[in-house]
Amino acid sequence: MEEPKKDPDLLTLEDIREHVRHIEKAVATKEPRYVSRVIRGLVSIRRRLNPVVLRKLLQGYLNSNVALKEELLEFVVDSGPEPNGVTPFRPKSGKAIVLLPEVETYLHLLVVIYLIDLKKYAEAVKCAESLVQKVSVQNRRTLDMLAAKCYFYYSRAYELTQQLDKIRTFLHARLRTSTLRSDFEGQAMLLNLLLRNYLNFNLFEQADKLVSKSTFPESASNNEWARFLYYMGRIKAAQLEYSEAQKYLQQALRKAPQHSAVGFKQIVQKLCITVELLMGDIPDRHLFRQPSMRKTLAPYFQLTQAVLTGNLAKFNEVLAKFGAKFQGEDTYTLIIRLRHNVIKTGIRMINLSYSRISLTDIAQKLMLDSPEDAEYIVAKAIRDGVIEANIDHEKGFVQSRETSDVYTTREPMAAFHSRITFCLDIHNHSIKAMRFPPKSYNKDLESAEERREREQQELESAKEIADEDFDGFP
Repeated sequence: MEEPKKDPDLLTLEDIREHVRHIEKAVATKEPRYVSRVIRGLVSIRRRLNPVVLRKLLQGYLNSNVALKEELLEFVVDSGPEPNGVTPFRPKSGKAIVLLPEVETYLHLLVVIYLIDLKKYAEAVKCAESLVQKVSVQNRRTLDMLAAKCYFYYSRAYELTQQLDKIRTFLHARLRTSTLRSDFEGQAMLLNLLLRNYLNFNLFEQADKLVSKSTFPESASNNEWARFLYYMGRIKAAQLEYSEAQKYLQQALRKAPQHSAVGFKQIVQKLCITVELLMGDIPDRHLFRQPSMRKTLAPYFQLTQAVLTGNLAKFNEVLAKFGAKFQGEDTYTLIIRLRHNVIKTGIRMINLSYSRISLTDIAQKLMLDSPEDAEYIVAKAIRDGVIEANIDHEKGFVQSRETSDVYTTREPMAAFHSRITFCLDIHNHSIKAMRFPPKSYNKDLESAEERREREQQELESAKEIADEDFDGFP
């Protein structure tokens, strides 16, 4: 006989009860890995939250804190009377218990997430405001990871109501407190939230100053590292430091989850492709063929083709067609800078094709207004090392020079240096990411009794050796 299927709400309540046990275990044993397991499970729980589950949770757990229970029940729509035969949810049998602050924070956080998913943003802001005020007065290390998640959804609620600028002062205050308390999870989360806040308003200078005067904690999770590296890539790209921007963006892609977070990886990949084009490199074709990237990167593929061929007309066509999309993805400003790269590519191809060509023909091929514009652009390309050529200003033509062997320059050494640095960075990050069993370091260490016994034996051995060496002479 087939077993009857369990009520999905009951399964959700059992999962949440298990999460509460993990939190209580983390507080008792001071092991943060139990809380991290609860936070990873939020994604699964989030999809199954509904008014029935939340009301049963609040009524079952918050009997000892009636004020908080009534406050949170106001945000949850009443689902009507329970049908007959349904037993009320009881978290534990026996007497009423006093809840830990960590458990209260977790239940409050579930209500905030539920309101955000229902798109009740005004109520979510109110509920999140109450949550962070209660978290802020606590000073418990076991609450740090949950508090960091609370700050994230607090900022998210304000972002969805277009009020991010109102919480900047509060986030700075919490970052200062987290740094003083060595709360690394909160420090990493708050630093990322402040960077997101600044970049949302295009305040790149303030974001750069914040990064220069703070240190991102090495022990932060991979997700927070991925976000931080992406924000750093955006800042460096806006400041024309394209090599640094590309390094940060590639590291962000490596730190991102391999089988999820597709949206984040798409955003980072778009910016990375734009930065590569600005550096004069052409992205690999396989990037545009990945199933999860093919559709969203289609405009960037057309852009890459325009830059590759040096076709200014096609570049302007792509810009006009997808301009609104580029603006929505915060890459439009960078893509406008690509116009010079398209012209440079066109000049490089002309230089390879013709040993001698007039400035009038160059202006015609590149669709420039006059030969004078062509002369200025070619002169700049020669100065930047894009092409090897001479300009005859009197006769109005460009004479190409023979290209030198690249292995006689310092370019191969620079390429090897960058690759070696990259490998060493991956090695260092891999070592830092290694985890060891708790308290395994003292497994092979001797106890105090064993040490005393060993010292006693060594002392007796030393006396015996001394007696043997003594030959009777004074």
